Amino acid sequence: MVLDIAAGSGRHALLFAERGHSVIAIDRDVSRLPQRAGIEGLQADLENGSPWPLPGRTFGAVVVTNYLHRPLIPVLLDAVQCNGVLLYETFMVGNERFGKPARPEFLLDDGELLDVVRGRFSVVAYEARPVRQPRMAVVQRIAARRL
Repeated sequence: MVLDIAAGSGRHALLFAERGHSVIAIDRDVSRLPQRAGIEGLQADLENGSPWPLPGRTFGAVVVTNYLHRPLIPVLLDAVQCNGVLLYETFMVGNERFGKPARPEFLLDDGELLDVVRGRFSVVAYEARPVRQPRMAVVQRIAARRL
């Protein structure tokens, strides 16, 4: 089972569902998610102080793209089952030169993803660099397996 956080229009949920995985896609607005077998939309505001909507649940993979709410990171790490995978990509410091997001609370510090997984995950791949597609941005990416 895959957990897609801040799923938006379901690009990643669809990718995993097409490959035979069941997906729970969380977003504050699930109306844009594809209506497809294998994808369960869960409407939740992850930033308003409400309790985590999936207490005690763990997943084979947790996917987060273009989203950062630091208070949620420990919950997301706990949601990855043993030997499961965390795939996380979002903007980092330096992105403010290219547009939004530009506020520090929405930008990872250099090496921050490495720091949050240290001691609990084995890093499979990590990048912190400028990208040109889909638009110029500075991102940090990690693929890590929970120990």
